[in-house]
Amino acid sequence: MTNLIKQIKTKNNNTIQLFKAESYCNASGQRILFIGVFHGEEPEGEPLILKLMDELENNPELIKHNQVLFIPALNPDGKALNKRGNANGVDLNRNFPTKNWELSRIKDEFYSGVSAASEIETKFLIEIIDEFMPDIIVTLHTPYRIVNYDGPAQDLVQEISKLNGYPVQSDIGYPTPGSFGTYAGVERNIPVITLELPDKTDIDILWNENKEAFFYIVSV
Repeated sequence: MTNLIKQIKTKNNNTIQLFKAESYCNASGQRILFIGVFHGEEPEGEPLILKLMDELENNPELIKHNQVLFIPALNPDGKALNKRGNANGVDLNRNFPTKNWELSRIKDEFYSGVSAASEIETKFLIEIIDEFMPDIIVTLHTPYRIVNYDGPAQDLVQEISKLNGYPVQSDIGYPTPGSFGTYAGVERNIPVITLELPDKTDIDILWNENKEAFFYIVSV
């Protein structure tokens, strides 16, 4: 069964929601967190997460003994504006309180915010991690068609790569100070998988490419 368990309002009065699905098995398993729409112009993660939620609602046995958490859209303000950043123009993937966070020199699309964890969305996600202590985190981005990772996720991403055909790439190719991967994966030692989807691709095609990988992750 999938339930809405937490929600907050954003600056522009949109809603960020956290859902939870769990099996009927009483055995203690892992907590897995899926996050979509870190960046507003990368909306593909939300419909894929909603499809996965529907699939698990109808087939709870897929979860086995685990608990699965979903934030379909972390940045609904940015999605509504079709911009990378949130309502304040902050790139949420540069706003986490990491050792390498740095104040942006210019307010461009990678703007880090006035301080680390300055944004409603960032604070909400940190709160979720502190409260639920997920064992695995999956974030959905575009546009590279790769499986990227931070923290101890090497074995997981190799299996995911076999299932969706996306190559594994540990380095995205450019610096990302204050990134979520550094915050949760490197500094908190949580396996963080960044699934980079090809953009401008039909959602049904993306679902068919990735559904077996999703089912693997929720049952691992």
